[in-house]
Amino acid sequence: MDTDQTPTSTPTADSPRGFNGCAIAVVILTGLVVLGAWALAEFEKGFDGYGQLEQSGPSGSVADPLGPGATARYEDGLKVTVSRPRAESDGSYSLTVTYDNDTDEELRPGGESLDSAVSESGLAPLVVRAGESLDDYVSEYSVTWSNRREAAAALMPPLGTEKKRTVPVRVKPSRKGIPVTVEVDPPTADFRETAHFQFTLD
Repeated sequence: MDTDQTPTSTPTADSPRGFNGCAIAVVILTGLVVLGAWALAEFEKGFDGYGQLEQSGPSGSVADPLGPGATARYEDGLKVTVSRPRAESDGSYSLTVTYDNDTDEELRPGGESLDSAVSESGLAPLVVRAGESLDDYVSEYSVTWSNRREAAAALMPPLGTEKKRTVPVRVKPSRKGIPVTVEVDPPTADFRETAHFQFTLD
């Protein structure tokens, strides 16, 4: 006598379990892709030294300077903003340079010496000079920086992480309507690009 029984219905696949497994695999794969992209970006930044300017629009380089009111953004989180110049009653112009330290270390925006922190013509952490950014030297006009010592003193103290500092600048042009360039080169142990700002003293 044949006692084998044939099943009346075929077993169905466990579809919810298979779907959950696929969903988990997709989530893990997506996470790995995002993590890999982040690691690659960090490696790229580390290779550059984190001192590169990183922004849309004008780059802030000597050939592509930023305008008044713009902000230079560095890969390591430092941001520097140069305000629009404001005409004063004595024929001078006031502006500010604001440092926003969103890096993971303390910065010294003025360098090591009060005497070399600012300049009207040479190399310094903060330069305010007559001429366009690409000009090496101009002789037809000039600017006199009337509060150099005050600006240098404001630059010198260490700037902690997540802190801001605004440096007042007051200059007097030899005549109205001349172009002025501000160069910001915050000192660092590694490489950091100089940010250039250019505007006209109208």
